[in-house]
Amino acid sequence: MQIGWCTLNCRFNQEEGVGDTPDSYAYDGNRVRKWNVTTTNYGKSWAAGDIVTCLINLDEGTIAFCLNGASLGTAFDNITRGAGMAYFPAISLSFKESVAFNFGSRPLRYPLESYRPLQDPPCADLVKAHKLLGYLKNVIRFGIDVEGKLVEKDISTWQLQGEPTVLITLAHIFNHFAPLMCKVYLVEDVLMNFLLSILEQGGAVEAHPLIQQLLDLMWLLMEEYEVHECLKQLLMSLLRAYRFSPIVPDLGLQIHYLRLTIAVLKHEKSRKYLLNNVLFDVLRSVVFFYIKSPLRVEEAGLQELIPTTWWPNRFTKEGKESKEVKEESAEERLRRRAYERGCQRLKKRIEGLRRERELCLPSGLEASRYIFLNKFRKFLQENASNRGNLTVLCPPEYMVCFLHRLILALRFYWDDHKAKTPAALDSEEAYVPPQLFYNGKVDYFDLQRLGGLLSHLKKTLKDDLAAKANILIDPAELQAVTMDDLDEDEESAVSMMQRPTAALAVGGALARPSWLSSPTLGRANRFLSTAAVSLMNPRRPLGSLEKIKVRTLSVEQRTEDDIEGSHGNEGLLLGRPPEEPETPVTENSLLEILDGIVMMYNLSVHQQLGKMVGVSDDVNEYAMALKDTEEKISRCPKRRRDIHEELLKSQKVFSEKLNHLSRRLAWINVTIYSKEKMQDIYWLLRVCIRTIEHGDRTGSLFAFMPEFYLSVAMNSYSALKNYFSPVNSMEELPGEGVGALAEKGRGRLNSACQAILSNQRGS
Repeated sequence: MQIGWCTLNCRFNQEEGVGDTPDSYAYDGNRVRKWNVTTTNYGKSWAAGDIVTCLINLDEGTIAFCLNGASLGTAFDNITRGAGMAYFPAISLSFKESVAFNFGSRPLRYPLESYRPLQDPPCADLVKAHKLLGYLKNVIRFGIDVEGKLVEKDISTWQLQGEPTVLITLAHIFNHFAPLMCKVYLVEDVLMNFLLSILEQGGAVEAHPLIQQLLDLMWLLMEEYEVHECLKQLLMSLLRAYRFSPIVPDLGLQIHYLRLTIAVLKHEKSRKYLLNNVLFDVLRSVVFFYIKSPLRVEEAGLQELIPTTWWPNRFTKEGKESKEVKEESAEERLRRRAYERGCQRLKKRIEGLRRERELCLPSGLEASRYIFLNKFRKFLQENASNRGNLTVLCPPEYMVCFLHRLILALRFYWDDHKAKTPAALDSEEAYVPPQLFYNGKVDYFDLQRLGGLLSHLKKTLKDDLAAKANILIDPAELQAVTMDDLDEDEESAVSMMQRPTAALAVGGALARPSWLSSPTLGRANRFLSTAAVSLMNPRRPLGSLEKIKVRTLSVEQRTEDDIEGSHGNEGLLLGRPPEEPETPVTENSLLEILDGIVMMYNLSVHQQLGKMVGVSDDVNEYAMALKDTEEKISRCPKRRRDIHEELLKSQKVFSEKLNHLSRRLAWINVTIYSKEKMQDIYWLLRVCIRTIEHGDRTGSLFAFMPEFYLSVAMNSYSALKNYFSPVNSMEELPGEGVGALAEKGRGRLNSACQAILSNQRGS
């Protein structure tokens, strides 16, 4: 990315961008260079979320840049000026890069007195808005006592109690104030700063009811469209402020903006509007659950938190992990313990922000749970259906943080329901009942099932659904929906005619039908055998119980009754097979959120967990290079001072890089590979294995299970084994442990496969 200024004379193409032509000037923080036909070193490296200020002084003919408000110095002087010369903001982007511009339509984060934005601020409206806000503060601050005198009151305890004089006065103020609050500049500069000042007094968000009172006033005295636009701009301003705040040691800036977001979401009417129209539709609200990883450890305060660095020496010169257990020297032990204490200090700092973020989801999952549920499903659909469209996808690093926060909130409400309903399961025993996969209440948007396409399964297993689950498929849905589906049926029929019914593959497993085309099942033959054999079970005769006709519902078509059920309708649990217990597992809405969490892990979370391991690999590579350099120094002849000096320079470079990487690795280990995060992934693994076990008991209906459940079961096990070690060991996990759990799941499915295979041979 190269950002700066250019004239209309510049002609750019795929090879030449800003800074590559005579009248264009650019700064590149990725390569830390400046460009104007030629290039030289300049500035500092930037990271995602940083703010770059581009300055041009046409009086002096200079161009300069700032990074997060800190000047990088003059980059260019004596730029071309004169009649007919005009400079315009310009940027060259590479694939996957993105940027947000602010030319002055919003307040600048880092304004400079001697420079003006391209777009002048709305000065007249600003004066008017601040004056009206002053009137509003006076109404809140002062009251009339019994003697009719003005008395100053505590602003934090103010309440609208229906006093006619006060209400009429506020109505007059809002008559002029409301139209101004539809403009983004005024919302950010006036309203947001006023609300933030209320929370600056400290204490919990609940200790500041004035914000709730002000939101009540807005809904009472402003037009509905004005409130909607104001809330939308307020949340977008908070999101930008949170996302583009620099990382400081106490994360105070992020906490500051997050607290106001929580206060707004605690207002029920505002929360419902924002969930319905803004939080998932207009902006990526999951940004609030993400803390960007600092590339510049100095600015993040990591040097003060972790003054002593350490890295393990577990690898040989060839890069392979050493099997020999080397005894730790006293000096290395002291360094390791000092490094671990620093990591603990960092963890405590981040805990404060984590606690604030945890309050966001309960606010959205409580009274507004069903709005959240449908928006969350739509969010998953967009990310599942647009895998190649990066502009639509939620960044994977955001998904990781969102997943952990969602697991925390889900388990809180799950166990809360258990406390109220003793017969329900607690979150340690959570699983997704198999009927969610075939009763049409949950939309899986054409994701692959274990048995192939859903349209084919509905036709092939319609009798099994009627016999085992008392479900009749809507006849309109039994017709082939695509030509691919028709071709699939023909291929299936021909191949079945050519293959003996009891044909067995090598190893005793049933030969795989051509229509059973899941690539994941190729990686997990134990699951394949169970599904394939189950699909060929003889169909049972229809039972005498009343059958229920169902059709697949999209997210927009569902109602609350379709989720929770009513008047004998079981909602998401419609079509309970006889193998499932009659007692509900938990609230139906929580089951769908759990299903969504499993899908989230499959979409991008696992990929991101593997990607972040790269920092650990870098540490190992530099540690080996440093060790090799130190050995060369020890062997270097004293007469070869030139070589000795070069080796010392290399040693310094490797040491500095390792110090930097070890602090970055500490941040990643605390935010991504911590013990708490590991326990979340372990819990998700157990959920998948229980879900697979319950699905396997349904026989042929197991084919309806989405394929991603098997993927998540395998990938989460792989993540626990390969990504979290050596920071956290699998042996430290509670319960029976990962290995025993995996073996139990494998044994359960293999035994089920053999039993079904025996029944098939007998028939």
